[in-house]
Amino acid sequence: MGTTKTELFTRQQNELAAMAKAIAHPARIAILQYLVKKNACVCGDIVDELGLAQATTSQHLKELKNAGIIQGNIEGVSVCYCIDPKVWKQYRELFHSFFKIVDLKGNCC
Repeated sequence: MGTTKTELFTRQQNELAAMAKAIAHPARIAILQYLVKKNACVCGDIVDELGLAQATTSQHLKELKNAGIIQGNIEGVSVCYCIDPKVWKQYRELFHSFFKIVDLKGNCC
C-alpha cells in the first residue's frame, strides 16, 4: 500500500480528514451521541449502551481519545469519559466552514 502524501495538502485539509477519520464509524458516532446526551463523565455504562464487546468498545474509545475529542480520567478501577469541549468546538467549526464553502445552488450534475 502506498504512503499518504499529506504534505501535498493544506493543514486544514489534513486536519479535516483526520477528524473525519476519527468519527468515521457508527460505534464512535453512537459513543459521542451518548456522551453528549449524558453531558457528564461516563464510567462503565458505555459498553452496556452500545451492546458491543468490552474490547471493541475500548478500541473505539481509544481512537476517539487519540483524536482528542474525548477525555478519559481514571477513577478507581474505571476510566470515565467525557467530551472535550474545546476540541468539540474545533470539530464543529471546521466541519461547519467546510460545508459552508460548498455551494450546490444550481448544481445540475
